[in-house]
Amino acid sequence: MPEPAFNERRSVEQNKMLWALLTDLATQVEWPVDGRMQKLDPNDWKHIMTAGLKKEQRVAQGIDGGFVILGQYTHRFDKREMADLIELVIAFGTQRGVVWTEEKT
Repeated sequence: MPEPAFNERRSVEQNKMLWALLTDLATQVEWPVDGRMQKLDPNDWKHIMTAGLKKEQRVAQGIDGGFVILGQYTHRFDKREMADLIELVIAFGTQRGVVWTEEKT
């Protein structure tokens, strides 16, 4: 498969694949949050995976104390960044025994 052009916007197919993968993680993997293992929704997994891909997190003060982790916006990703994120999700899930619900090509 040819390499995508730099800054070419992510594709609809990539977006659909990402959300299918994140949904599989959400239904099959528990992750520590607030000191206990729990299932997360696909959007929470997106934040975890994009932070892992970008190797950075942004933290803001909460309005009533505490803190809020600010996520990355995947709608700004180009095709290469989206492909890298999909690869990361697949590797992460496969290491944890996720059974993918549809064939990923």
